[in-house]
Amino acid sequence: MYLSKAIRLLKPTAEFSINNDDYNTVKWDSLEGDAPTKKEIDDAIKQIKADEIAAAEAKATAKATAQAKLAALGLTVEDLQALGL
Repeated sequence: MYLSKAIRLLKPTAEFSINNDDYNTVKWDSLEGDAPTKKEIDDAIKQIKADEIAAAEAKATAKATAQAKLAALGLTVEDLQALGL
């Protein structure tokens, strides 16, 4: 899963196939320029994972902030749902 994402990040127009998310099984069907190195792929995977964590944290923060604003108004998520909002 992450290998494919990393390749798409580094080589968005490349066409390829892989087995078991293993770098050693990448078969390039269409590639402009050089294939990304294992290190480039590993670095891209680290960045993708960091981005996913940051997005999850941002979502959790936004949810907590929204719930705090509702609480300040004396409302709950259920109150909004009951109002159809």
